[in-house]
Amino acid sequence: ELIAQLKKALKENRLEVRLKHFAKYKVLIIDEIGYLPIDKDGANIFFQLISKRYEKHSTIITTNTPFSEWSEIFGSPVLSQAILDRLLHHSHVILIKGKSYRLKEKLEFFSNSSKQQ
Repeated sequence: ELIAQLKKALKENRLEVRLKHFAKYKVLIIDEIGYLPIDKDGANIFFQLISKRYEKHSTIITTNTPFSEWSEIFGSPVLSQAILDRLLHHSHVILIKGKSYRLKEKLEFFSNSSKQQ
């Protein structure tokens, strides 16, 4: 949705205003980057946003995609490297491994159901 908003602003010749809007927040959380495909224009606009926020405000990114595969998300090894360079420079990377928290209750339910049968 973020990239769609920025692409719409580009078409309406107001991208800079929209970038400034998202750049002003002290913390911007971008959830599930790489879950949906990002085309070339979207990747370039995303880079502009990250560059505008770089060393000014905090950006939190969640993803299930390892950094080594980000060139597939953004369609360019050079662009993905530039994005990662800015994101990782002053970052704290938190890697969470394990079973899905969202599925925990369902897995427990099915586990208990099979024991009762």
